[in-house]
Amino acid sequence: MYKYLKIFSIIVPLSIAAVGCKKLDDFGDTNVNPGSTTSPIVGALLTNVQSGVAGFAAETRGGLYCQYFSETQYPEASLYAAPQFNFDGTYAGPLYDLQNIILQKTSVNQSAVAKILKSYIYWTITDKFGDIPYSQALIGNATPKYDTQEAVYKGLIADLTAAVSEFNTTSVITGDIIYKGDVASWKRLGNSLRLLMALRLSKKYPTSSDYAALQFKAALADAGGVIADNTQNFTVAYPGGNFRNPWFVTYEGRSDFAQSKFFTDLVGSLGDARQASFGTSTVGVPYGLIRVDAVAFTNANANWSRILKGDKTPENSPVVIVSAAQVFLARAEAADRGWTTENLTTTYEAGIKASFAQWGYTASTAYLTQSSVALSAAAGTAANLQTIATQRYLALYPNGLEGWSEWRRTGFPVLTPAPAATSVSKQIPRRFIYGTNEYGSNAVAVKAAAALIPGGDVQDSKVWWDR
Repeated sequence: MYKYLKIFSIIVPLSIAAVGCKKLDDFGDTNVNPGSTTSPIVGALLTNVQSGVAGFAAETRGGLYCQYFSETQYPEASLYAAPQFNFDGTYAGPLYDLQNIILQKTSVNQSAVAKILKSYIYWTITDKFGDIPYSQALIGNATPKYDTQEAVYKGLIADLTAAVSEFNTTSVITGDIIYKGDVASWKRLGNSLRLLMALRLSKKYPTSSDYAALQFKAALADAGGVIADNTQNFTVAYPGGNFRNPWFVTYEGRSDFAQSKFFTDLVGSLGDARQASFGTSTVGVPYGLIRVDAVAFTNANANWSRILKGDKTPENSPVVIVSAAQVFLARAEAADRGWTTENLTTTYEAGIKASFAQWGYTASTAYLTQSSVALSAAAGTAANLQTIATQRYLALYPNGLEGWSEWRRTGFPVLTPAPAATSVSKQIPRRFIYGTNEYGSNAVAVKAAAALIPGGDVQDSKVWWDR
């Protein structure tokens, strides 16, 4: 499977632009232009990946599990139907496009950017499934083994560290629609991802002398810096037309998703001004209802809140993937855990202020000092985790995968499973199930991986960093 997909992915990105929807097998060698190049255009590959990368931050499944969203018509996902999905298309598409950029060696900086984006995409896959093909993937192996999530995480952190150190002042970056070839911005993103990945491992390495804390501190101390201002956010600015904001696509001709009542109640209890942009009203839809009840509610409440205010979802609106708020709040948690000596209150409030500013608002003194927001304990005790985690949950909205991952890691905010859940356990899923494509074409490797999962390849089993 993976070997075939590797070859196919080299051809497709270059062919689509030229031939639209025509099939590859419509072409023989009669019309091959002997003067054309057969080498991939690395700038085109990079643009192709970047144009779709925000989709990883705008998928709805994780947002349903962490109760950012409710389903209004077809509530299978929020009732915990088995989340069995294939990831081979991601390997065949964006991951191999990025690997191909690296293999071409046309520019050190171009390759470093590709390594950072590849690490980000791998991060999203492993956080959903756990163990995944990694060390033997993208190298022509049709049946790659699955690496443990521990090995994947440590590999990604090492790759990010190497990528940041490889940038130079002379080589070019082409096709970069995110940071326009700015090396300083890519360094900040690489360090920020490394820092966030390190914090994700806090259950496995909790103390200030463990691997996670050491990696966190190293990323924070790197001369390249981390994202610390909204102008530095990892953002895809969509032009519209053929490249449209994924939230616009979600709602194009449909209205299947709402803000959940849990979420609107939470922001309402805090008097949080961001709700004016988070949704279209303050009327959240109760979470985890069967179809007849969900439809009855939306019929009776025509002003139920959609995901994001209307002016935040045009086809040419931007999507933020990693923000200054997310990084500041990670730094606040690290200070609270005693991993760093940064000022806890300063970094925590900087995160809240950055999130408000990202949405066009100002965090007032009254907001920051209310009992549900203000910190209540000294740094180094980890006693402020719930407060910090709740603000991170708000700041990550509507990035459902990150919201779900942080809920799995910290347990906050406290969520009540869907009342009409149809799964055997009736509990919020902790991972995705390996797809049928893997069981069909990489059976030996996927079965070996499944056998190592405590509880087996089911949605209630926890990924490694969650145990």
